[in-house]
Amino acid sequence: MRKWAFILGIDVSKKTLDVYCKERKKHICIENGAEGFRILQKWCREHEIDLSQSIIALEYTGGYEYRLLQFCEAKKIRFVRFPGLAVKRSMGITRGKNDKVDAQRIAQYTDEKQQSIEPSKPLNKKILELRALLKFRKHLVVERAGYEARVKERKYMYPELKNDCIIRECNRKIKAGKEAEARVERTIAMLIESDENMQLNYELVTSIKGIGPINAWMTIAYTENFSAFPNARSYAVYAGVVPFDYSSGTSINGRKRVSSLANKALKAELGQAAKSAMTWDLEIKEYTERKLLTKKWPVVVNNVKFKLILRIFAVVKRGEKYVDNYRKTA
Repeated sequence: MRKWAFILGIDVSKKTLDVYCKERKKHICIENGAEGFRILQKWCREHEIDLSQSIIALEYTGGYEYRLLQFCEAKKIRFVRFPGLAVKRSMGITRGKNDKVDAQRIAQYTDEKQQSIEPSKPLNKKILELRALLKFRKHLVVERAGYEARVKERKYMYPELKNDCIIRECNRKIKAGKEAEARVERTIAMLIESDENMQLNYELVTSIKGIGPINAWMTIAYTENFSAFPNARSYAVYAGVVPFDYSSGTSINGRKRVSSLANKALKAELGQAAKSAMTWDLEIKEYTERKLLTKKWPVVVNNVKFKLILRIFAVVKRGEKYVDNYRKTA
């Protein structure tokens, strides 16, 4: 049985939206803004498309869909978002693409999967702002690292140059970058403090050795304050730390390995947390030393990442800070 009377697949770009109604086999291209949404409503009335009985399907774009989702919430229109790769791989062998075809493919994918699809939750503006701030902070960190590398390289290549124009300008950029990072981090801290639930979860998560402010902020952002993932394992899959089998019949029997389909930024930050925990957490330190006797370093680090994720979800579920009562065995 169909869940919705009409499925509207929408291909989102910065300036335009390509809309395709699967049931009416109609297409329209509108502006990505208030005027475009007015035209969309008129178009739906003309073709007898009841938006209250419809679902709007679109791909994640990283921000261009924000105004469309605001419109959906204001008009109480259900919507669902997919990773673009999920839609692409569902199509089998395809040739060529354009915005109209992409909208059709999104609608087709939604129709095929509608029995298992649930509408997306309303937008959480604080989570969106937190993600934007974290993304910008990462940009500042990468930019500063580039200037630091330039200074190091120049001093190595030209040791007689103590403080030439290039080095001075790079150092100025490095200083400005550090100050900007500090301001962004203060803004993030204030945003977390402004929400009682986010602040509580932040305090719980940072009670775990190895988990610092950045990892805590990113976890809250990408779990939507622990509402987007049902359990620790599903989040670990998203972060790319759960290994999967790679075997088929008798000819292919590869070792288990993690998938490349993961949130790479989250995975990198978890790597730093794991290394810190290996140093300062006695239980994890002993676990690392024991496992390194039989396993390679990357595998052990990955296992520690998973342990940290389990601890994160455990303290949030219990609502109690992590208690380190480990005693080293004799």
